[in-house]
Amino acid sequence: MTAFVALLRAVNVGGTGKLPMTELKAMCEELGFGAVRTYIASGNVVFTSRKSESAVKSALEKRLHAYAGAPVGVLVRGAAEMAEVLAANPFPKMAPNRTVAIFLDKAPPADTLAGIRGQKDEEVKLGRREIYVHYGDGMGTPKLVIPAAKTGTARNMNTIATLAKMAAEL
Repeated sequence: MTAFVALLRAVNVGGTGKLPMTELKAMCEELGFGAVRTYIASGNVVFTSRKSESAVKSALEKRLHAYAGAPVGVLVRGAAEMAEVLAANPFPKMAPNRTVAIFLDKAPPADTLAGIRGQKDEEVKLGRREIYVHYGDGMGTPKLVIPAAKTGTARNMNTIATLAKMAAEL
Protein backbone atom coordinates (compact mmCIF):
# COMPACT_ATOMS: atom_id res chain seq x y z
CA MET A 1 0.00 0.00 0.00
CA THR A 2 1.20 3.47 -0.85
CA ALA A 3 0.25 6.57 1.12
CA PHE A 4 -1.03 9.43 -1.04
CA VAL A 5 -2.03 13.05 -0.60
CA ALA A 6 -4.73 14.38 -2.94
CA LEU A 7 -5.22 18.13 -3.33
CA LEU A 8 -8.44 19.32 -4.93
CA ARG A 9 -8.56 22.53 -6.97
CA ALA A 10 -11.01 25.33 -6.14
CA VAL A 11 -12.87 23.48 -3.40
CA ASN A 12 -14.52 25.52 -0.63
CA VAL A 13 -12.52 28.59 -1.62
CA GLY A 14 -14.25 31.91 -2.14
CA GLY A 15 -17.72 30.36 -2.01
CA THR A 16 -17.14 28.06 -4.99
CA GLY A 17 -17.04 24.32 -5.30
CA LYS A 18 -18.77 23.39 -2.04
CA LEU A 19 -17.74 19.93 -0.92
CA PRO A 20 -18.12 18.84 2.69
CA MET A 21 -15.03 16.95 3.81
CA THR A 22 -17.26 14.15 5.12
CA GLU A 23 -18.44 13.65 1.52
CA LEU A 24 -14.87 13.66 0.22
CA LYS A 25 -13.88 11.06 2.82
CA ALA A 26 -16.87 8.87 1.89
CA MET A 27 -16.04 9.12 -1.84
CA CYS A 28 -12.45 8.04 -1.18
CA GLU A 29 -13.65 5.09 0.89
CA GLU A 30 -16.11 4.11 -1.89
CA LEU A 31 -13.14 4.06 -4.29
CA GLY A 32 -11.43 1.54 -2.03
CA PHE A 33 -8.86 3.88 -0.52
CA GLY A 34 -7.81 3.02 3.03
CA ALA A 35 -7.08 5.01 6.20
CA VAL A 36 -8.80 8.08 4.68
CA ARG A 37 -8.35 11.37 6.56
CA THR A 38 -9.17 14.90 5.46
CA TYR A 39 -7.46 18.09 6.59
CA ILE A 40 -9.18 21.47 6.78
CA ALA A 41 -12.06 22.28 4.45
CA SER A 42 -10.07 23.19 1.34
CA GLY A 43 -9.92 19.78 -0.32
CA ASN A 44 -6.99 17.94 1.24
CA VAL A 45 -7.18 14.19 1.79
CA VAL A 46 -4.63 11.52 2.70
CA PHE A 47 -5.16 7.80 2.21
CA THR A 48 -3.56 4.53 1.18
CA SER A 49 -4.09 2.64 -2.05
CA ARG A 50 -2.57 -0.17 -4.08
CA LYS A 51 -3.29 1.84 -7.25
CA SER A 52 -0.71 3.99 -9.04
CA GLU A 53 -0.67 7.77 -8.67
CA SER A 54 -2.25 8.21 -12.10
CA ALA A 55 -4.95 5.63 -11.38
CA VAL A 56 -5.76 7.31 -8.04
CA LYS A 57 -5.98 10.71 -9.76
CA SER A 58 -8.21 9.37 -12.54
CA ALA A 59 -10.57 7.53 -10.18
CA LEU A 60 -10.93 10.51 -7.85
CA GLU A 61 -11.47 13.01 -10.68
CA LYS A 62 -14.13 10.76 -12.24
CA ARG A 63 -15.95 10.38 -8.90
CA LEU A 64 -15.76 14.10 -8.13
CA HIS A 65 -17.05 14.96 -11.61
CA ALA A 66 -20.07 12.71 -11.01
CA TYR A 67 -20.66 14.41 -7.64
CA ALA A 68 -20.17 18.02 -8.77
CA GLY A 69 -21.53 17.77 -12.31
CA ALA A 70 -18.36 19.49 -13.54
CA PRO A 71 -14.67 18.64 -13.65
CA VAL A 72 -12.76 19.00 -10.38
CA GLY A 73 -8.99 19.09 -10.72
CA VAL A 74 -7.01 16.77 -8.47
CA LEU A 75 -3.26 16.86 -7.87
CA VAL A 76 -1.79 13.73 -6.26
CA ARG A 77 1.52 13.14 -4.52
CA GLY A 78 2.90 10.10 -2.77
CA ALA A 79 3.90 10.54 0.88
CA ALA A 80 7.62 10.60 0.06
CA GLU A 81 7.18 13.20 -2.67
CA MET A 82 5.08 15.40 -0.37
CA ALA A 83 7.92 15.30 2.17
CA GLU A 84 10.34 16.21 -0.64
CA VAL A 85 8.21 19.22 -1.61
CA LEU A 86 8.45 20.45 1.97
CA ALA A 87 12.20 19.79 2.19
CA ALA A 88 12.86 21.49 -1.17
CA ASN A 89 11.19 24.76 -0.11
CA PRO A 90 13.61 27.40 -1.42
CA PHE A 91 12.37 29.90 1.19
CA PRO A 92 12.87 27.97 4.46
CA LYS A 93 13.55 31.07 6.57
CA MET A 94 10.43 32.90 5.36
CA ALA A 95 7.03 32.81 7.07
CA PRO A 96 5.44 29.45 6.17
CA ASN A 97 1.98 31.02 5.95
CA ARG A 98 3.31 33.41 3.26
CA THR A 99 5.08 30.73 1.27
CA VAL A 100 3.22 28.34 -1.01
CA ALA A 101 3.92 25.50 -3.36
CA ILE A 102 1.67 25.49 -6.40
CA PHE A 103 1.25 21.83 -7.30
CA LEU A 104 1.22 20.91 -10.99
CA ASP A 105 0.72 17.63 -12.88
CA LYS A 106 4.11 17.93 -14.59
CA ALA A 107 7.28 20.00 -14.44
CA PRO A 108 6.77 23.73 -14.88
CA PRO A 109 7.60 24.88 -18.43
CA ALA A 110 11.06 26.35 -19.00
CA ASP A 111 9.55 29.79 -19.71
CA THR A 112 7.48 29.89 -16.49
CA LEU A 113 9.45 32.73 -14.87
CA ALA A 114 9.47 34.80 -18.08
CA GLY A 115 5.66 34.59 -18.28
CA ILE A 116 5.00 36.05 -14.82
CA ARG A 117 3.07 39.34 -14.65
CA GLY A 118 2.27 41.73 -11.82
CA GLN A 119 5.24 40.69 -9.68
CA LYS A 120 5.99 43.12 -6.86
CA ASP A 121 7.90 41.76 -3.86
CA GLU A 122 7.01 38.11 -4.45
CA GLU A 123 9.83 35.65 -4.99
CA VAL A 124 9.21 32.73 -7.35
CA LYS A 125 11.29 29.55 -7.78
CA LEU A 126 10.63 26.40 -9.75
CA GLY A 127 10.48 22.92 -8.24
CA ARG A 128 10.19 19.46 -9.73
CA ARG A 129 6.39 19.55 -10.26
CA GLU A 130 5.77 22.70 -8.23
CA ILE A 131 6.15 26.45 -8.38
CA TYR A 132 7.19 27.96 -5.05
CA VAL A 133 6.10 31.51 -4.20
CA HIS A 134 7.00 33.63 -1.21
CA TYR A 135 4.59 36.55 -0.75
CA GLY A 136 6.64 39.18 1.09
CA ASP A 137 3.72 41.43 2.05
CA GLY A 138 1.23 38.60 2.45
CA MET A 139 -1.22 36.96 0.10
CA GLY A 140 -4.19 39.32 0.49
CA THR A 141 -3.58 41.86 -2.26
CA PRO A 142 -0.91 40.72 -4.71
CA LYS A 143 -1.45 41.09 -8.44
CA LEU A 144 0.92 38.22 -9.25
CA VAL A 145 -0.14 36.15 -12.27
CA ILE A 146 1.71 32.94 -13.14
CA PRO A 147 0.15 31.56 -16.34
CA ALA A 148 1.89 28.18 -15.89
CA ALA A 149 0.09 27.77 -12.55
CA LYS A 150 -3.41 28.02 -14.04
CA THR A 151 -4.17 24.31 -13.70
CA GLY A 152 -2.37 23.92 -10.38
CA THR A 153 -3.43 24.33 -6.79
CA ALA A 154 -1.52 26.08 -4.01
CA ARG A 155 -0.97 25.10 -0.39
CA ASN A 156 1.06 27.02 2.16
CA MET A 157 4.02 25.45 3.90
CA ASN A 158 2.09 24.94 7.15
CA THR A 159 -0.51 22.86 5.30
CA ILE A 160 2.15 20.97 3.33
CA ALA A 161 3.99 20.13 6.57
CA THR A 162 0.79 18.81 8.16
CA LEU A 163 -0.17 16.77 5.09
CA ALA A 164 3.34 15.32 4.79
CA LYS A 165 3.21 14.29 8.45
CA MET A 166 -0.28 12.77 8.10
CA ALA A 167 0.79 10.78 5.02
CA ALA A 168 3.98 9.59 6.71
CA GLU A 169 1.91 8.20 9.58
CA LEU A 170 -0.19 5.97 7.28
